[in-house]
Amino acid sequence: MIESDGEQGRDLSRLVVSRAGRLVATGDAGEPYRIAGPGGEVVEPVSVFLRDLLASGRSESTLRSYSIDLLRWWRFLDAVAVEWNRASRTEARDFSCWIQLTAKQRLQTSRPQAARLSSLVAGAPNLVTGKPASGDGYAPSTVAHSETVLRRFYDFHRDCGTGPVLNPFPLDASRRRRGRPNAHHNPMDEWRSERAGRYRPTVPKRIPRAIPDEWFNKLFASLRSHRDRALVAFWISTGARAAELLGMRQCDFRPGEQLISVVRKGTRAVQELPASADAFVWHRLYQQELLRMGTPRGRRQPAWWTLRRPYRPLSYHGAHRMFERVNASLGANWTLHDLRHSAASRMARDGELSLTDVQWVMGHAHLTTTEIYLTPTRDEVIEGVLAHHARQSRAEQAPPPQPAPGYDPQSLSVLFGRPS
Repeated sequence: MIESDGEQGRDLSRLVVSRAGRLVATGDAGEPYRIAGPGGEVVEPVSVFLRDLLASGRSESTLRSYSIDLLRWWRFLDAVAVEWNRASRTEARDFSCWIQLTAKQRLQTSRPQAARLSSLVAGAPNLVTGKPASGDGYAPSTVAHSETVLRRFYDFHRDCGTGPVLNPFPLDASRRRRGRPNAHHNPMDEWRSERAGRYRPTVPKRIPRAIPDEWFNKLFASLRSHRDRALVAFWISTGARAAELLGMRQCDFRPGEQLISVVRKGTRAVQELPASADAFVWHRLYQQELLRMGTPRGRRQPAWWTLRRPYRPLSYHGAHRMFERVNASLGANWTLHDLRHSAASRMARDGELSLTDVQWVMGHAHLTTTEIYLTPTRDEVIEGVLAHHARQSRAEQAPPPQPAPGYDPQSLSVLFGRPS
C-alpha cells in the first residue's frame, strides 16, 4: 500500500492492487450478482445500486459488467486505504491514471501483486485478418465504460444521501450542457455523444470488420460438429448477437417459416429473425445428435448444449472458446461479434434489400448505426488503392500521344518541352 504524499500524488508504479474480493453469481433472478469484499462480506452499497439497475429493466449481463467495474474500483480503494464514501477526485484521478497505465492481471493468485505497467502498444496486425492483437493493458473502451459506471454509481448514492456530496467522477467542465442530451434533435443532423466525464478517455472510432467470403468458407469447413455449424450458420444469416442466439429455447425455431425468435439485448423484447435454409438443415442434424446424447427435451429447455458430459447449457464463454480453436487452426483472430458485422455488411451491400430492413433485423435504434456498414472494408480499400497505383504506372509508361496530321512535331516539341 502506498500512501499519498500531498501535492505530488501517489507513485502509481509502486502501487499494489491485490485481487481481494470477488464477483459472486447467486443464480437468484432478484439479485443475480453480488460483490464480496476482502473479508468475504457483501458490499452493500454495490448491492443497493445493482438492485436499482435491475428495477429499471437492466439485463443480467449489464449488471455483471457493472459489477466487474465496481469490483476493480473497490480493489483500488482497498490498496490506497480509502473508504468508498470518502473518495475524492484525487482518488478518481489516480484510479483513472492507474487503469490506463497498468497491465491486466490475468492469473489468480493468493498473494497481492504489484501492478505492472502496460506497454500501451497493441500487437502486430494478424496476417489473416489485419486486426492488431490486443495489448496487455485495458482497452480505451473498457476504461471509458468504467468511468461511466463509477460516475453513475456515485450519482445514485448522492441522490440517496448515502454518498459524497461531490461526485469523485465529475463531468468535463468544457462539455457540460444544461438540459437533456440531444433535446430538440434535428433528424438531418448527427447525434451528439452523451455527456463526457472529466476522466473519460477518447475511444477510437472502430470500423466494423467483416469476414471475407473465401475466409468464411475456410472457417466454416474447420468446424467440428453440427452444433457449431448450426450456430455459425445462424449467426452469419441473422446477424443476432452471440448472447441472443445462445439464450434461445427449443421452441424458438420455426423451420417451416425460416424464422427464429431471440430476446434482444437492449429492449429485452422478443423478435423474430429470418434465417437461411442451410442454418435449419444444420440445426436439424444437431437435433439428431441431442437425441443420442440424451439431453433434456422440452419446449422450454435451452436450445444449445455442451458436447461433453456432464451436459449443461452452452455458455458464451464455451462458444467463445470453440471459436478461438477454429481461429487458431487458421491463424486468424476473428471474434463471435465479427460474425454479426459480417451479416450486417452482407445485407447492407445487397441492392435488393433496403437499409431500413437491415436496421430492423440488426435491432439498431438509429439508422446512422446501420450506415456504418456501407463503409468500404480494409480489403476493398487496399485493393482499390493498389489498382489506382497500377493505373498510374501504366499511364506513366505509355507513349505520348501523337499530334494530329498537319502539325509540325518539331514546333510542338519546342512549345511543350518534349525531347526531339
